[in-house]
Amino acid sequence: VVDLTAPYVSGFLAFEVPFLVEAVQLRAKEPGLLPQVLLVDGNGLLHHRGFGVACHLGVLIDLPCIGVAKKLLQVDGLEKNDLHKEKVQLLQAGGDTFPLVGDSGIVLGVALKSHDHSTNPLYISVGHKISLETAVRLTRACCRFRIPEPVRQADIRSREYIRRTLELASPPALGRERIQKVKRPEVCPQRYSGEPASEGRPPEDHSPGPGADLDAP
Repeated sequence: VVDLTAPYVSGFLAFEVPFLVEAVQLRAKEPGLLPQVLLVDGNGLLHHRGFGVACHLGVLIDLPCIGVAKKLLQVDGLEKNDLHKEKVQLLQAGGDTFPLVGDSGIVLGVALKSHDHSTNPLYISVGHKISLETAVRLTRACCRFRIPEPVRQADIRSREYIRRTLELASPPALGRERIQKVKRPEVCPQRYSGEPASEGRPPEDHSPGPGADLDAP
């Protein structure tokens, strides 16, 4: 868990990079754990400035990086419009793709149907030291479900860590106090004060009996 010093803005994730670099450097201390390629939950060349978080991270750590975005970043004329939705519907089987060509004529990435049963594609783009074709092939090979397993497991484990951390930081919930209701004996109301009734005998009734003159003093 880290404290952010900048607001979140879609497409501008540079504030995440130092923490990602630190995580990779920790792995580098054990050569057997150093990754050969990184799948980054974000974009590479498919970016407002052509240099997304997958490019930024790749340049700093000098490892191949792939941008794997779950939503289309609408740049260079790319829009999630009716034409785009029609192309998505034409993706029938896992592994089907179509190129993401901007108004500039540059292929910024690929829309990939990553699983036979997924309805929304992934948006794959080059990050660093890898071709677009290889990036698509590796991403597809990592998909047991829609999201490639490295990204999916990172999501699951980070959320679980945050959940446990918040539970430890929060005070224990106050237990509900059990209120024991004590049933009190009912007392017959007395119109006039007098001697208490004897034990086992009802109190004396001072109310006028039937046929009494209610107007009498």
